[in-house]
Amino acid sequence: MSKKMLGVLFGSRSCEHEVSIISAVQLMRSVNRDKYDVTPIYITQTGEWYTGDKLMDLSVYNHFDPYQPGLKRVSLDLTAGSGALLHYSRGKGLFKGLTEEVAARIDCFVPVFHGMHGEDGSVQGLLELANVPYTSTGIVGSAVGMDKITMKRFFRGMGYPILQDTACLRSAWQKDREQVMDAVEKALPYPVFVKPASLGSSIGVSRADDRGQLSEALELAFQYDRRVLVEKGLDHPLEINCSVLGFDGETETSALEMPLSAGEVLDFAAKYLGGASSSKGMASMGRVLNPDIGEDLSARIRALSQDIFTALDCKGVVRIDYMIDRGTDDFYITEINTIPGSLAFYLWDKAGVSYAELIDRMVACAEKAQREKDENNFAFHSDILKSVSLGGTKGKLKMG
Repeated sequence: MSKKMLGVLFGSRSCEHEVSIISAVQLMRSVNRDKYDVTPIYITQTGEWYTGDKLMDLSVYNHFDPYQPGLKRVSLDLTAGSGALLHYSRGKGLFKGLTEEVAARIDCFVPVFHGMHGEDGSVQGLLELANVPYTSTGIVGSAVGMDKITMKRFFRGMGYPILQDTACLRSAWQKDREQVMDAVEKALPYPVFVKPASLGSSIGVSRADDRGQLSEALELAFQYDRRVLVEKGLDHPLEINCSVLGFDGETETSALEMPLSAGEVLDFAAKYLGGASSSKGMASMGRVLNPDIGEDLSARIRALSQDIFTALDCKGVVRIDYMIDRGTDDFYITEINTIPGSLAFYLWDKAGVSYAELIDRMVACAEKAQREKDENNFAFHSDILKSVSLGGTKGKLKMG
């Protein structure tokens, strides 16, 4: 049986660029090479696409040199169903033009982005145009999941449990800071958490217990986004995460995890730099797997996670994060990560699914989604063009 070619997409113009690299290299090292060949597709922080086997080595990214031997700059052929990565080289001689070659032909794309320009539906839209299978959630679910303000409005509309919140604009902050803080204080009691709307890995997130801290938190968050979410805080909550795998109503949940943090905010350092090696990504973070929160609460979190997955028409692997109020046992959705750090493989490993098998299932979901899409009728024929003409010098539309 011939192997399938997996194209692993990662990097891109995002504050979480380096985290994406770690997650992607982890995945590429875990692929079953008896079933798949792997083509790394690295998008730089300035947006160029490169491929080459050297991209599977983390050391390449310490001082990335796009001109080193073995790397090719490529672009995706958007011809429907092509799946080709195209490389252009200039021929030799005075009158030689560009020569096009197919650097690789991909059977299934595996997006391993975190943050904007990859996890937010932008690359998913590109892959939809190219009409190729890909393993992540689609355009709508990715876009909603990336934007915390839109995401919370969606959850509120679905009747899901969420904490009170309000939103702020950078333009309003620049115009009148006191008025923005007055509005936040009118809407929410302290403590609050301030978060850039479209960013992950806890970058730019702060807790504020008073007006002075609120000012600092908003100033920081607006450095990363023009829209900021301010959310009611809980004192000493328990954080619980659950991963979901599947597509089209067929879902299963992973082990649950309770991340451990020495501070009030599970920040970037705690998530990615707290373990023995930062090369392990989210897998290096301290956590309790399958924490003892009671069978009933565990079951409710799992059931809601599957419901959220289906409501957003997710695909592949996602992770949904919750906060539990220790005093009441009420729980609230914090966010959904449509491409979670390290693809949440460590949660599935605890559930008896190896990383290699997890990749197999993600690919199967991608291929099923593509088959479903290919069943759609994209051609509707009518005689409308026969009855339309553009007459006159200004091209006025005439019917009949």
